[in-house]
Amino acid sequence: MSFYVVVPARYASTRLPGKPLADLAGKPMVARVAERCQRSAAEQVLVATDDTRIADALEGESVRVVMTRDDHPSGTDRLQEVAEQLGLADDDIIVNVQGDEPLIPSAVIDQVAANLADNPDCQMATLCEPIEQGDDLFNPNVVKVVFDQTGRALYFSRAPIPWHRDAFADGGRDISGGQWWRHIGIYAYRVALLHRYVQWPPAELEKLESLEQLRAMANGIAIHVAPACEPVPGGVDTPEDLARLQAYLETQS
Repeated sequence: MSFYVVVPARYASTRLPGKPLADLAGKPMVARVAERCQRSAAEQVLVATDDTRIADALEGESVRVVMTRDDHPSGTDRLQEVAEQLGLADDDIIVNVQGDEPLIPSAVIDQVAANLADNPDCQMATLCEPIEQGDDLFNPNVVKVVFDQTGRALYFSRAPIPWHRDAFADGGRDISGGQWWRHIGIYAYRVALLHRYVQWPPAELEKLESLEQLRAMANGIAIHVAPACEPVPGGVDTPEDLARLQAYLETQS
């Protein structure tokens, strides 16, 4: 199995401007992410950016930088431009690793690529992990997923799905009587899907939930979902996340 990893990296961030260049034990965050990706079985790891500051920061690192347009509405659009620039074949697989996941295990990168390769009826693959706290299930920032017995996604939502009618009655939050899954934001795509995806307008469900994967589902795309083979630490979304990660890495050096 052969696949590529692309790390989209934008300088702009509402909550944490310049996030890809945040210092983590002497290296910018995007370089730390690329290092993790290079431990995977990927044929090539690329960073896709529209900002020369990010490209300059990666000089001397053993990762290829692909400069992309600055008008992409999403990371998926940026991936499609990379596939186009590289002239990848329709059946090639690209794994999208977020640029704020400097602790992502390489094993889950290999896993999501293999899952897509092993399921030719699916055009995308992603991962999930169990939700163990009621507060997480009811937190709209924690995306939930439900899937069928073959691993095909049925729906992604910020709402607590499935809804336990009895346990959640009258404001209850006891999740001991069921199984809920948090979506992990790593995706594998077939290149042919990327070329189709960027032609579709945002779907109504996508706009309501602010979840890009719902555009694919609204257009009949099958998405494979499986529990991650290893725990996936959370990414860096806030200054507090960054401070915790910096402190952790200092203890590892």
